[in-house]
This record gives sequence, C-alpha cells and structure tokens, in this order.
Amino acid sequence: MTGESGSKPRPALYPFLKRHTLSAIGHFRKLPTRGKLLIVAIILFYCVLVAAAIVITPARIAQTFYDVGQKIREHPLGWLLLATYIQIVSFPPMIGHTTMLHLCGFTYGMKGFLVAAPASLVASAVVFIVLRYFFSGGLRSWSERNETWQALEAVVIAKGLPLLVLIRLSPFPPWVYSNSLFASIQSVSVWQFMVATTCNFPKYLLYVFIGSRMATLSDGKQREHMDTQTIVVNSILIVGGILTAAATGWVLYALVKRHLQEVTHGLASQVTGEDDEEVSLLRGASSESLHESV
Repeated sequence: MTGESGSKPRPALYPFLKRHTLSAIGHFRKLPTRGKLLIVAIILFYCVLVAAAIVITPARIAQTFYDVGQKIREHPLGWLLLATYIQIVSFPPMIGHTTMLHLCGFTYGMKGFLVAAPASLVASAVVFIVLRYFFSGGLRSWSERNETWQALEAVVIAKGLPLLVLIRLSPFPPWVYSNSLFASIQSVSVWQFMVATTCNFPKYLLYVFIGSRMATLSDGKQREHMDTQTIVVNSILIVGGILTAAATGWVLYALVKRHLQEVTHGLASQVTGEDDEEVSLLRGASSESLHESV
C-alpha cells in the first residue's frame, strides 16, 4: 500500500479553515501599527471576558443579569434606559446591538420586541442623519481609502433598494458599520434606509425570543421548580434560535458576497472594454495619419 493510499483524506473543512486563516493573517500583517494594537487589544479583552466567565461561573453571571433585568423591568422608565443603550451602541465604533436586543427579551420577555424594534429604527435613523449631515467629509475621506467599502458602495448603487435590504439583514457589515456605510453613500436616501432597517424586524424578534428563553433558565429559583423536560425544551429553543440566526446570517452573507463579486466583475469588464475601445481608436487614428503621410 502506497503512502498516498494509506494517508487519511483531509475533511472538506480543512481547506476552508486554512484559506481563511491565511487570509486573516495576511490582512493583519497589512494593518498599520495602530490597527494591529487594536486587534490585539480586542482579542485580549475577549480572553479576559472568557476567563472571568469561567472563574465567576456562568450560573452566577446569568443570575446577575436576571436580577438586573428585573430591576429595569420594575422601573417605569426601564424601556427608555434600554432604548438609550441601543442608541449608544448604534454609533461607530461601539458594539453590542445584538446583546441589547437579547437584553430586551431578557427583561420584558416577548414584549421586549416593542422596545427593541422601534428603538433600533430610531437609533439607526439618528446615526444616519448625524453622519450624513455633520460628518460627511470625514466619512467620505475614510471610505475612499477603504477598497472593501468602495466595492460595497458600488454594489449598493448598482442594485438599489433590494440589495440595501439584503445587506441590512446580513451580518456583514455589522449593524453599527452598516449604518456608516449607508450614510456615506449619497444615492441612499433616508426613506430607503428606514425601509431596509424595518425589514430587519423579524431578525430582531428572533433575538428577543432567544433572550426571553435565556431569562427563564437564568433565575435559580425558577430552575428549582422546573422539571427536566421544561429545561430541555427551553435549552433546545435557545440553541435552535442561535443556530437559525447563524445559518440565516451565513446564507445572506453569501448572497451579498455573490452580488459584490458580480458587480465588481461587471465594473472591471466595463473598464476593460472602455480601455480596448480607446486602444482601437488610437490604432485607427495612427493608421489614418500614416496613410495621410504616405
């Protein structure tokens, strides 16, 4: 038996992971020093969070979140506090919009959708208007230096509102940066942006649902009175909701990426065609001048 026939075939996942790992390393090396330091700081931050979660234990963390959520729920202006946090995390470079939607479900159950959806719509509109009319110069200056951003702009301009909705539903670019993306594209109007954001409401409902199910398992007193079947059902619903959100996000991201490649290829072909046409004209002109000289 030869070495090749005896070697175990590598799973299909291996080339995928290798390709994306090498791509990530390549992008990291191209970053300026500040960018590299920022990436390292973010990685260290999340490592500290994971370590803290292991030391404190997930049960105690969940109980703390549940207690905080109940205090917010009992306060008459608790909804306004959550809406304010949603507004804050909607401005770049903040993160945590999805976490805030989970917290809405954690605090108010499925009724948290009545806080999460309007607050997200208003927050994104405020960010769009502020960036479009007060920071347009700096935003355009930054986007012109980013090739990926320019490619996304070209796709949005070419495809219009349907692609706006698709990008808004996609996990890339993230919530806070898609606000910046649309604000930087002058052809995108406020009403188009609002329509695209409104189409995100089903996804918000899913996040609120996940948060509401997590709340039922976070309180130690409630868990003591739950039978095994109820705990298993709630756990399955949470995992199913997370997997559904992840799978949907992946499919939408693949669709956005395909549109991006199509438009980019079309623009490249158009440029190539224009160049060929210019070359033909130059050749024709030079040929005519040659005949005249003869």
